[in-house]
Amino acid sequence: QVQLVESGGGLVQAGDSLRLSCAVSGRTFSTKALGWFRQAPGTDREFVAAISWSGGRKAAADSMKGRFTISRDNARNTVYLQMNSLSPEDTAVYYCAASDVGVASVRTFYNYWGQGTQVTVSS
Repeated sequence: QVQLVESGGGLVQAGDSLRLSCAVSGRTFSTKALGWFRQAPGTDREFVAAISWSGGRKAAADSMKGRFTISRDNARNTVYLQMNSLSPEDTAVYYCAASDVGVASVRTFYNYWGQGTQVTVSS
């Protein structure tokens, strides 16, 4: 089992920045990538960004490139999502996930999920 614990969500104003963290622990020997997804009320969970276990490969949703950046700290086993220029449309629960397949935008490629952290952006 892989455990993922997100933190860093909260209420911010439009234009603000926020950094989410995801602490990874457990049996990670088969984990090949970590990703961030988000889900707003009444919508499907959508891909935000992903990074390989080594940190050498990254991917991001086209609509978030330039504003959202994924990174990881290998020593701390933590993956981050830096979010800049936030807008009310970014309001959602943000989930961290682990994949045994690799860097991917497909939700079903991710085996383990955190509980999520709420991000609310006011106008």
